Amino acid sequence: MSKSRVQSCNVLRSVGDDRHLWQFSTQGDVALKSEVSSSAGESLPQHISQKNWHQLWQPRLNIAWLPPEAVFFRVVHLPQSNFAETLSMVELQLEKLSPIPVGQAVWSVHPMPPQPGAAADELQTLVIVFAERKHVEEHLGVLEGEGYLADRIELQALDEIAAAKVTDNGAWIYPGLAGGPSTALVAWWYGNKLQTLNSLILPDTADRADALKEQLSQMAWAGEMEGWLTALPSWTLVADDESVAQWEAPLRRGLDATIHLVKPVKPAELAALTAKRAASSDGKANLIPAEFATRYRNQFIDRIWIRGALAVVALYLIGLAIYFSIVGFQDYRVGQVESKIAGIGEDYTNTIQLRERHAVLKTRKELKFAALDCWKTLSENQPETVTLETFGFSDGRKLVLNGTAPQENNSDVLKMYADMRKATVNGQPMFDFTKGKEPELRLGPGGTIVNWNFTLELKRTESE
Repeated sequence: MSKSRVQSCNVLRSVGDDRHLWQFSTQGDVALKSEVSSSAGESLPQHISQKNWHQLWQPRLNIAWLPPEAVFFRVVHLPQSNFAETLSMVELQLEKLSPIPVGQAVWSVHPMPPQPGAAADELQTLVIVFAERKHVEEHLGVLEGEGYLADRIELQALDEIAAAKVTDNGAWIYPGLAGGPSTALVAWWYGNKLQTLNSLILPDTADRADALKEQLSQMAWAGEMEGWLTALPSWTLVADDESVAQWEAPLRRGLDATIHLVKPVKPAELAALTAKRAASSDGKANLIPAEFATRYRNQFIDRIWIRGALAVVALYLIGLAIYFSIVGFQDYRVGQVESKIAGIGEDYTNTIQLRERHAVLKTRKELKFAALDCWKTLSENQPETVTLETFGFSDGRKLVLNGTAPQENNSDVLKMYADMRKATVNGQPMFDFTKGKEPELRLGPGGTIVNWNFTLELKRTESE
């Protein structure tokens, strides 16, 4: 996961049976979005702890604080270099630096930011964190059971130490950062640099002050041997009220010196510092074993694919449901229409029959009067010189006439034909000009009589 793309961080603290989860936005300034508390064995809220497809373009980092038991610190000063080269330099010294066999350990590198007022130096201060692999794997197993898959394992001690505002040379004592309330982590600052980190134990005996003095004296002698402890140290106790009541008196008696009291960083603020540092850190500096990181990443990808497939199936089923609903509704409407059609079918059939009967009767009536109209028109337009021999009316619209006329009066036949074509009934043309047979004139025997015939068709509309 690219550190520049991280948009939110979860930080989980596990102390005994208590779980506390903070969620931060890491875009710009780190801002607290929500926090949740639960007990050991309880599943954390899935919408906060588990990743979904939104994290494909809005990556989120799940961070878990590792309990400090079985964790060891080493402070080294190496030449300034990029992080990849720094890791290589640390790897060359792992056998020398690790207090446990390298094969049984996981480790990470934390660059310590310089204190204000520190002189420019060619060396960088690094805190190397070693943890037993078994301890880390057991912790990850517990978190998995509670539904939390961590991307990074961090130690709150790193941010607590980095938050110190060191103004002089001395030792800063942090009860609880090395384990239980009877242990403490001692950070030695000289020359505005972190020189070393040691564990301090507060025994449950009467000579607690002497035991603390002995342990701190040995640490100071080691610093003198290494050359960085060049003056008497000042003593600072970073603790809450409960820890101050337990540690301050034995320290004062054992050291016979002033003990400066400093309040520790509040848990939510410390979680914000962890989120800010982790979001900008190189992903290779991580205490999570590689096989766990690979498995978590594969599970996330598989979960996305499975949810995507289920979403597609769900959309398909929804589409089918909508389709069948529409089809069912349309079938219902068709059934209603068919029922209506069945109800009016008999009436419709009777109506058609009545219409046809009406058309037949109307046609008969019109034909009856049409023949009379034709005879009336003929009688009005037939000249006296023209003789009619046959009058035929067929197919309800065709009028066939033939007869004779003197040869010298054949023009009267043509005039009769023309006048009949112009005849009207009720103001409408009676005959169709485009149809019919033109007059035929043939001389009869002797050449004095002309036989004639012609055909006219009544003009009727389509409705008739």
